[in-house]
Amino acid sequence: MKNITSEESLTELLQTEAAVLLFFGGRHCGVCQAVKPQLETLATGEFPGLVTAYIDCQETAGVLCACRGIFSLPVVQLWFEGQRFAEFVRVFSLGEIRGAVERPYRALFEAGRATAQE
Repeated sequence: MKNITSEESLTELLQTEAAVLLFFGGRHCGVCQAVKPQLETLATGEFPGLVTAYIDCQETAGVLCACRGIFSLPVVQLWFEGQRFAEFVRVFSLGEIRGAVERPYRALFEAGRATAQE
């Protein structure tokens, strides 16, 4: 999981990667620390093309989180081709995230694979 600390690096990530999972959390947030490795496992195991990024709202990126309107933790945002597709705030399950990622991810990556094979 990439660590993001500035608006510039976040903007660059969202503009250059086709599929991004942003995890807004905090070092002092127990739920955040429990969910973070589960999100990493989900992404690497089921969605290898999904780039994951961590934004620590309690330490290094407080200003970035405030500018993005993140005022409670944890928050997961899914971005596809530079557009925010889904957001989960405070109470969510990995199943909900998996379900939200699956369809656009498959369409994006399997469509690209089918075109390359033709």
